[in-house]
Amino acid sequence: MPTDLNEPWKSPVWRTRPAFLYSRKPLARYVGRPAAEFLKIEPAAGMVLVACAVLALVWANSPWAASYQAVWGMDITIRIGSFELHHSLKDWINDGLMAVFFFVVGMEIKSEIVSGELRQVRNAVAPVAGAIGGMAVPALLYAAFNAGGEGAGGWGVPMATDIAFAVGVLALFGSRIPSAAKVFLLTLAIVDDLGAIAVIAVFYTDDLSMPWLAAAGAILALAISLRVLNVWSGPVYLVVGISLWLAVLESGIHATIAGVAMGLLISAKPLLDPHAAHAKAQELAKDGLTLGETERLVRLTRDAQPPTHRLQHQHHPFSSFIVLPLFALANAGVVLSGDLLAAAAASTVTIGIVFGLVVGKTLGITAAVWIAVRTGAGRLPEGTRWPLLTGIAAVAGIGFTVALFITELAFHDAALLTDEAKIGVLAGSFAAALIGSAIIAFTAPREPERQPEDDEEDAAERDPAGAGAR
Repeated sequence: MPTDLNEPWKSPVWRTRPAFLYSRKPLARYVGRPAAEFLKIEPAAGMVLVACAVLALVWANSPWAASYQAVWGMDITIRIGSFELHHSLKDWINDGLMAVFFFVVGMEIKSEIVSGELRQVRNAVAPVAGAIGGMAVPALLYAAFNAGGEGAGGWGVPMATDIAFAVGVLALFGSRIPSAAKVFLLTLAIVDDLGAIAVIAVFYTDDLSMPWLAAAGAILALAISLRVLNVWSGPVYLVVGISLWLAVLESGIHATIAGVAMGLLISAKPLLDPHAAHAKAQELAKDGLTLGETERLVRLTRDAQPPTHRLQHQHHPFSSFIVLPLFALANAGVVLSGDLLAAAAASTVTIGIVFGLVVGKTLGITAAVWIAVRTGAGRLPEGTRWPLLTGIAAVAGIGFTVALFITELAFHDAALLTDEAKIGVLAGSFAAALIGSAIIAFTAPREPERQPEDDEEDAAERDPAGAGAR
């Protein structure tokens, strides 16, 4: 069984008519399977994101720089009768594809609230406090540098934490990082994203169109009604979600809010009782399955899983390896001329963002968690000491994706400020990653964290008969 699960291409099940990925063809063996295994590792999404950001910078500063602007500025129009949507390719990515990313974020938030760290108040206090401190202090630092200036509106840029990058950095240290510390960072980043979403909705929204806003409200009410009535048809929610996205886009609120709203509506509890579904599935699988019984078995196994978990699993590869890399390619390409770098070095926008991400995040998260622990309201993650927590707080200063996203909203009419802010985001995120990694390297436990399954294996070795009985 382990071989079938971990190396299915070695299983006799696939030898008669193997699927391509499990076949023995050279393309599958030397390209397909290594690529599939790479996509499973934790830092993979962050590595792809870094590669695309570097590619965007190289492309924008190469002899083919004009093609960079031409590709992402290309107009794409969708017409349905007299209705027309007209946006550049970059805007379609930022307004359209990024809604999928925020849909996944919405489901992550819902899962944490229902069954994760945010469900237990005592466990949630420290990461929630850290997230609040990690948003407030960077924003205040940025405002201190830019109060009354033309870049004052960019205070939301250094508030964000990039989940993919931050978790990817911790993954590089493997089992040296206590699992509770990983959950702490993930919870903090999710709450941080929730705060960033609220900031986008409230402070970075253009003039509102009341008719479209009313339409968005009606569609959202319809989606809630479907949820209450336990209607769980994928095509129905797809139509409702696209309709909500369109109404929100036309209302003036940023369209990605529709993705968050739909993500929060997805149930985080199984539609069927898992034990009853498992028993029924075993009963069906006893004898040969008819086509109808096979379909019932598929539905049983599907509905015994929380829809948020299942949909996150389905959408994560598309979000992490298609949406975010395209976003990085379209938004990270800054022409690094000598004049721009000189301007950025003296710009309070760039300096404010770098200080916010590097100093503000570390100070804000650490101080807020310290207050929560000292007052007895929260507690440190198990196996985590203050020096390691400080390193994790520094890693949370990697603000790449959402920070670039807010940059486009905050300075959409000011090209120079946009470029200066992007340089600040890239430099600050890079510095936060280096500083955080250095602190973690010196403070993380040298001995790998012992997992519960390790204890089970040791017990099995000491008592083989007892292990077999279990």
